[in-house]
Amino acid sequence: MKTTVMKTRTWVLINIFGIALGLITVSGIVISSDDDTHEKRWGDNIFKQSRLDVAPVKNTFYNDECGACHFPYQPGLLPARSWQRLMGGLEAHFGENAELELPDAQQLTDYLVKYAADTSSYKRSRGISRSINKNDIPLRISETRYFRRKHHELSTKMVKGNPKVRSFSNCELCHTQAAEGFYNEHQVTIPGYSQWDD
Repeated sequence: MKTTVMKTRTWVLINIFGIALGLITVSGIVISSDDDTHEKRWGDNIFKQSRLDVAPVKNTFYNDECGACHFPYQPGLLPARSWQRLMGGLEAHFGENAELELPDAQQLTDYLVKYAADTSSYKRSRGISRSINKNDIPLRISETRYFRRKHHELSTKMVKGNPKVRSFSNCELCHTQAAEGFYNEHQVTIPGYSQWDD
């Protein structure tokens, strides 16, 4: 008797799961757990990618101020201590003078520190943070062990020797959805080399 009841319950649960999965597939229902999710399309269906990469930049001031000169790197790509050091040395910012008025610099620093990799709940940000020794203060994302591990198969010819890329700092040239915070390897297209997948 117990065996029959268990088989019936199992069968009912499997059918309920199958029906729910079918409804999601057919109707394109969007599953969401919180406000920090982003729509992704796979075929004709819409799914939510929740906290898998890095939080996208939603700060207009940061986008305008830093994005005027280079790709506005998401705060979740470096730990807070790195952002503090970077913002404290804007007079010699990778060979350029990027000094700002003190209130503006402080506003940007506060934003970067608040959403830094070591305070983020996003999976890729946490991975970056864990890859950095607690006493290290990398000033470039490409200096982190996480970055080097993810890019180790790329040759110099594909990046630095590629006139369409020139540097690992040009994330958005290969990561086609970097601006939205997505750095998935399946969304990488290296200019001159087509799609990349390690």
